[in-house]
Amino acid sequence: MPSVYLGDFPEPDRIEGAPHPRETAHLIGHEAAQAEFLSAFTAGRLHHGWLITGPRGLGKATLAWKLARFLLATPDDDGGMFAPPPPTTLDIPDSHPVARRLAALSEPRCYLLRRGLNETEKNVAQEILVKEVRKLKDFFALSAADGGRRVAIVDAADEMNTAAANALLKLLEEPPAGVTFFLISHQPFRLLPTIRSRCRELRLHPLPAPQMAAALAQAGAAIDAPDAMAQLAGGSVGEAMRIANLDGMALYRNLISLLSGLPRMDRPKALALADTGTGKGNEPRFDLAVTLIDLALARLARTGTLGAPPPEATPGEAQLLARLAPDAWAGRAWADLAEHLSARARRGKAVNLDPAALLMDMFLRIEETAGQLASR
Repeated sequence: MPSVYLGDFPEPDRIEGAPHPRETAHLIGHEAAQAEFLSAFTAGRLHHGWLITGPRGLGKATLAWKLARFLLATPDDDGGMFAPPPPTTLDIPDSHPVARRLAALSEPRCYLLRRGLNETEKNVAQEILVKEVRKLKDFFALSAADGGRRVAIVDAADEMNTAAANALLKLLEEPPAGVTFFLISHQPFRLLPTIRSRCRELRLHPLPAPQMAAALAQAGAAIDAPDAMAQLAGGSVGEAMRIANLDGMALYRNLISLLSGLPRMDRPKALALADTGTGKGNEPRFDLAVTLIDLALARLARTGTLGAPPPEATPGEAQLLARLAPDAWAGRAWADLAEHLSARARRGKAVNLDPAALLMDMFLRIEETAGQLASR
């Protein structure tokens, strides 16, 4: 018997302070993807495999659980004269028994394939192992409780190792009757081409500011500047929640204030900002700082390449971006710096280098690049 079970660990796709995707009352946005699935269902062309793609935090898992609720709660059309009319929406009431069972992970017709325990059965594995796919195969070997539909959600398909991916591919090649697969993928290019080819893709796109503000309010995180948050979070509700939880808006303002002194940087201000990720338990803050530095560099590169800054994420940013990236040459320089700087910092963190030193190193390299561009 394993010494621990998965309930001992936080779910990898649960954001602190927000409901889990299977518990989210309403999916905000992504109307095109929902309409595409509903059209396939009502036309009798429901594919057995659906690949739900897009960057993290857009609502892919929320959509997968919504589609699962719909399939398992919607009765089959037997073609009789008393058959219900075709559904016009994917919405299923929260009070429906299927919705309640799915939220509790107790629906017998749904299987969630995710990372399980590692080979020692003492910790959660860092990837989805083949033994988890074998459990899914065993689940399909059992007959459905009502002889009807069943659903498998793979969250996230990117996390499968090679053996697990090949085992899942066999199930996709010869799917059991009545089963629909929903594969959630943040980076579909990492999946086997044969897996992608056996699924129909539903690609989700970043939410505009009004929809993202509505989604954040639903999750219990109202924000004062939705347009600025949409810029920082890239239209991702999950990323916006992370930024809000860690006071990332203030962190980005401080970062832009620091960069405003370039090509010469205010060293005391840089040291103070570098200390943001130090201390036990501050790893999330460090990770966010690295993400925001990478974002600032990407916005500099975009400004130089396109000849105009993107919408501001904080007051005064547009003027700064235009000054530091006045042309395509500067844009390429910032893009080259961004390409390796965050990876360098994360590699340093992986070998337990001091987070403050890693951030300060990033600031010094940014100052060096700004100085080189200024002396051209």
